[in-house]
Amino acid sequence: MKATPENQRTLLEIAELDRRLQQAERARTQPAQGARINELAAVRKQQLAELTSLAGALDDARAELKRLESDVTLATQRRDRDGERLTSATDPKQAQALENEIDSLTRRISMLEDSELEVMGRVEEAQAAVDAQQALIDQTQSEGAALTAAAKAEMAAAATESEHLTRDRAALAGTVAADLMAEFERRSARGGIGVGLLRRGVCEGCRMVLAGTDLTEVRKAAADDVLFCPECGAILVRTEESGL
Repeated sequence: MKATPENQRTLLEIAELDRRLQQAERARTQPAQGARINELAAVRKQQLAELTSLAGALDDARAELKRLESDVTLATQRRDRDGERLTSATDPKQAQALENEIDSLTRRISMLEDSELEVMGRVEEAQAAVDAQQALIDQTQSEGAALTAAAKAEMAAAATESEHLTRDRAALAGTVAADLMAEFERRSARGGIGVGLLRRGVCEGCRMVLAGTDLTEVRKAAADDVLFCPECGAILVRTEESGL
């Protein structure tokens, strides 16, 4: 195969664009923030589950406090009624019974109020735990939102860069002989290396040093001969840096 040295050197530029296109595609589909965003999503799920548990404990404590408050109210109302009845009681036995019940209700109210204080403390602790957990969730959410916004911006930038690189590649490819371009595409598509610069006896496609006999053959070749690396099969491009 024959091709002008200029066409062969253009393949190096196209290969560099291909490399940048691969980078842009990775940035578009696999943003650097992706791993942390996924990690935060898992953390937030756990935090929400913990919040649900803490909120349940808070609801239980509030329900218990409400029940105690209701019991105190009922006991107080009953004691007050007994007190009113005592003031008008004329039967000593009835009066004694009312006094006993008032004493019993007073002790019960005292016990209920002590329980109220204890449960009020639990409510405060449970509320503080819920607030602290919500703060953690808000922090996780904030970091996740910031990272997601950054990822979207980088993905959009990568998509734009990919469009520009694709246009530049098409323009360069249009200046290369069709058979040479087809050969480059074929070798690149195989998952191998499409082209490599020969620099001081080394193929930069595979970083292998060419043997002396191979370099001799390269030196004998005409400038428009299309050569291939004996190690990786890449189109071997010669320039003044080749050390020939």
